[in-house]
Amino acid sequence: MLCDFHLHTDFSGDSQTPAAVQIEKAILLGMPRICITDHHDMDVVSSCDFSLNLPAYFPAMKQLQTQYREKIQIEIGIELGLQNHISGKLMEVSSQYPFDYIIGSCHFIDSLDPYYPEFFQGKTEKQAYRRFFEVTLSRVQNLNCFDSLGHLDYVVRYGPSKNRDYHYSDYQDLIDCILKVLIQKGKALECNTGGFHYGLDHPNPCEEILCRYRELGGELLTIGSDAHSPEYIGFDFERARELLKCCGFSYYTVYHQRKPEFLTL
Repeated sequence: MLCDFHLHTDFSGDSQTPAAVQIEKAILLGMPRICITDHHDMDVVSSCDFSLNLPAYFPAMKQLQTQYREKIQIEIGIELGLQNHISGKLMEVSSQYPFDYIIGSCHFIDSLDPYYPEFFQGKTEKQAYRRFFEVTLSRVQNLNCFDSLGHLDYVVRYGPSKNRDYHYSDYQDLIDCILKVLIQKGKALECNTGGFHYGLDHPNPCEEILCRYRELGGELLTIGSDAHSPEYIGFDFERARELLKCCGFSYYTVYHQRKPEFLTL
């Protein structure tokens, strides 16, 4: 079973699942290794508290590592909400704590999360998607506090028509720049299977983007389910495995102490 390097526990404001429950499900699935990556989005206005209690998080994760060390390897990660204006705070968090792996994700654009319909008000769907990619490009250009860019086309999950009218070619100028920056900086691209369970019939990002990343020379590729509850851990990983092989990948990437390791697909 492929290793799941994007999953959440009740340390995340949007999950009610104890970490031990997530770990037990991963063990049941036969995963040799996982990384818990709970949310930490700073300076945002939301009905959900996305600030991670880091002083409590690390001791709890260390205890779980010890408790389950004979059954599964647990890496300690975090999903940082990328925003240019808090670059100093992001660097402080990423350097202050001994994470194994850091996902950098764009959740809030112009102070709005695409999860909520307000993000799309006053814009066409294409305008909203283009704005998301414009901001994402600026953030990956300016920030270095992460190892892998999470769910690059996250915005599509929540668009008015989701991916019905979404085509990579409409945003290729921006997306190609994002991919080239990741490659130049030695950052990974995440294949997030959450897109499957959100009804897109594609991962985030879609196959065309994954293929383009490989064409451009991208080799660092992480895989995560974005599971907030146990039934989604490893969701459609076998489907993702075959899809990634078709995109030209033979290996995927896991991290330990912020260093990449390659595993066979």
